[in-house]
Amino acid sequence: MCRLYALNDCVVQWTISTPPTTQPAERVTELCKQRELMSMLSGAEQQQLSASVMGSIEEPAVVTAQRSPVSPRSDHISFLEGHNLYVWGGCQMYCVDLLGVEYSWKKVTDTVGGTPSPRVRHSCWVYKNRLIYFGGYGCKTVREVNNSKSFMVDETSWATIGSDFFQFWGWNNEVHMFEPVTATWTEPQTQGQPPEPRSSHASTTLGHKGYICGGLEMQMIDIHCLDLVTWTWTQIEHQAASFPWGRTLHTLTAISDDTLFLFGGLSTSGDVLSDGWEFNTKTREWREKDHAHKDKPRLWHSADKGRDSDVVIFGGSQTYHFVMDSVAVLRSPSQNHCADVLVFQTQPYSLSRLCEDCIGKHIFSVQEQASWLPAKLQKTIGKRISYFRANAQNIDAGSLVHKGGP
Repeated sequence: MCRLYALNDCVVQWTISTPPTTQPAERVTELCKQRELMSMLSGAEQQQLSASVMGSIEEPAVVTAQRSPVSPRSDHISFLEGHNLYVWGGCQMYCVDLLGVEYSWKKVTDTVGGTPSPRVRHSCWVYKNRLIYFGGYGCKTVREVNNSKSFMVDETSWATIGSDFFQFWGWNNEVHMFEPVTATWTEPQTQGQPPEPRSSHASTTLGHKGYICGGLEMQMIDIHCLDLVTWTWTQIEHQAASFPWGRTLHTLTAISDDTLFLFGGLSTSGDVLSDGWEFNTKTREWREKDHAHKDKPRLWHSADKGRDSDVVIFGGSQTYHFVMDSVAVLRSPSQNHCADVLVFQTQPYSLSRLCEDCIGKHIFSVQEQASWLPAKLQKTIGKRISYFRANAQNIDAGSLVHKGGP
């Protein structure tokens, strides 16, 4: 079933309409954020689309969507613009109004301008109500390839369309912009040296700049930024001896006005990674960050900034394998997907947050005193209690699996 979920970043708990479970089925996913809600779209199973949005633990709102024109998919990009969730990957763009009563999907049609060629494993920046897409792996006709300076053909994979012409697959470094208000596609003319064509890279928006890194089979990771006002590309040279190794299928998250957080991915040697790094855009230095999830390597996961600049990681896969077909070796994550939520603390917590966490962890010792708190603060404490209970249950479940229990 292809479903849409939402996760409140204060409460690790999922609700869906059918079938009832405590968390979504394990899958590779894209995740995006609006206010305190983490919205997730998945396309792993072929039935009816369903959706849930949870604003608080006390009042979850569960909605089943109308039968959807959106076919099940993966390797797509989903992003929120206002209260509309846009999905583009493959050939078509779809949209769902998250404030609507029925969560009805619709295909975005009657667009103005040239629609980009089909692609997957691309990235997206959101800036001033515009969706700006970069790169990806997709197909073009011979004429399109001959007229393109930003497409690198994958010589191991091509297809015949009918009996008259070929369709080539490969990587691109194109920049396409979609403006939802006017339903207009444009291809901005960029300046400077663009990054090499790539896919499965990571990207994030920081101020008026869009950053990308990785996505190439290189020993050292590269990082580029595109000024979304002047449309000028800049390759950022590292200023420190310590830096992440080259990788794909990782995530990059803006956590402050000058800091990006990188996690996981697949190394050029085929290892699934669990390292976390911070990149300072002012000093241009990488710094490896110690964290509690070193034993949880992850690729093809999703990430977003949560409360107090926490980075929230969901889904993905811990393993990787090769799939053979008659034409080429296709590399793909295994079907052993993850369903846990990882939270990375990136800055010291405020005193109020520390107090909330302390009460949440030790509620049985201070339950009477907690009832004296104002109603608004009790609601916040309730969310922290739910978080720590869910976390404890996940740890217990993991221990049983590790010991061979039920």
